[in-house]
Amino acid sequence: MLKIENLHATVAGKAILNGLTLTVPAGEIHAIMGPNGAGKSTLAYVLGGRPGYEVTEGSVTFDGRDLFAMEPHERAAAGMFLGFQYPVEIPGVSYLQFLRESLNSQKRAKGDAEFSGAEFIKLAKTQAATLGMDAEMLKRPVNVGFSGGEKKRAEMVQMGIMDPKLAILDETDSGLDIDALKAVGHGINEIMRAPEKSVLLITHYQRLLDYVRPDRVHVLSRGKIVRSGGPELAMELEREGYAEVAA
Repeated sequence: MLKIENLHATVAGKAILNGLTLTVPAGEIHAIMGPNGAGKSTLAYVLGGRPGYEVTEGSVTFDGRDLFAMEPHERAAAGMFLGFQYPVEIPGVSYLQFLRESLNSQKRAKGDAEFSGAEFIKLAKTQAATLGMDAEMLKRPVNVGFSGGEKKRAEMVQMGIMDPKLAILDETDSGLDIDALKAVGHGINEIMRAPEKSVLLITHYQRLLDYVRPDRVHVLSRGKIVRSGGPELAMELEREGYAEVAA
């Protein structure tokens, strides 16, 4: 699904990724853990196509296609979803309006029939119920006045509606209480655990992995993967810290 080879990237002229190599097969959930400044969010932004992140070496293929030959909207239309550590607020735009236009833009890109208003509302209510979110909240402006947990639940609703092939979730557990953490974990499992889908889950802590058991755990340090293992590696990181495990 996702194959990264010898990836180097800079931000404002500073090298952040330094030869990162990683493969995430279809049907698997991979977690990336690492200390602050290791390059975790940079990796997510490079894969998503955020401006200001310059790839200087290496290659990435997504579902067999050259990722860097695709614009950000083309990556989304091909089935990539990027979840943010801090979802942004968009005053004046209702979540329902935002989600319907996002979904229909991908439908248009694929030549598929667009959702009518009634069809979309039914879909949105179903996804909101899956995440334990009051569908009335989707009538509000995007993330305006939402708590941290509400923003992450809404982002999971968005992921369910978009139904991606690959979800890249950048510290989606940041700032969540126990109930919200459980809801997000349930959403990831409900939406993305399938043979044709994959998840790259970026996190500092092991706690989300109590609810989303990964197939592989990777330690990112100084811009590259320095160690990989099974779910037990996350527990080791929790006990020993990054300095010992990544040494």
